[in-house]
Amino acid sequence: MSKLEGENPTFFGYTVADGRTKVTDELPTIIGMPLKGVAFVMRLIVTFSGFLMAFTFGAVVVIRYGFGGDLFAYEEWLLAISIVGFFAGAVLASSRNLHINADILGIVIKDPKLVWWRGFIVLTIELLVILFLVYACYISLADDFAFPRLRATPVLRIPFVTWRIAIMVAFSFMAMFTAAYLYVHIRKGLGLPLKSDMAKEADK
Repeated sequence: MSKLEGENPTFFGYTVADGRTKVTDELPTIIGMPLKGVAFVMRLIVTFSGFLMAFTFGAVVVIRYGFGGDLFAYEEWLLAISIVGFFAGAVLASSRNLHINADILGIVIKDPKLVWWRGFIVLTIELLVILFLVYACYISLADDFAFPRLRATPVLRIPFVTWRIAIMVAFSFMAMFTAAYLYVHIRKGLGLPLKSDMAKEADK
């Protein structure tokens, strides 16, 4: 779905990152600003979790082979943090349309109208799949809360719902960003001007 045009990633012909323009810039401010905040928070989580994992694994090596000891139950809390960091990265990828994909139709189809319809169908299916995953996460959480006691890790007793909630929230944010791309795609199909287009016209 995405390709490189110079150094600018594009999405069905729409430039989503050229130093200024992002998909959130094309949304109404009341929606775009919170999504910008979401992307910023996800970036912080990814940075923090990545640093913490690298630091922890380094500390484990030093403690285990340097001092013959062990870092107490690090597998449990690090697992929770790594899962949260992974899905935060997935949200960040959705916000920038950087997910890896294999799309032969993107190479074969050249007609602009067919390209638009292909993009519309792909985005719609993607949004429906993510919404289904959000629902599946909700069912999983409901099942967890149905037990008298929350299931947890054996040593630190970290509830499994800790990262399951994070996964559902991540999928929800991914759905929002996918819906944002669908919104922009529909506007292009209807011939409505994008904010980036109007800005370029104003600069001229």
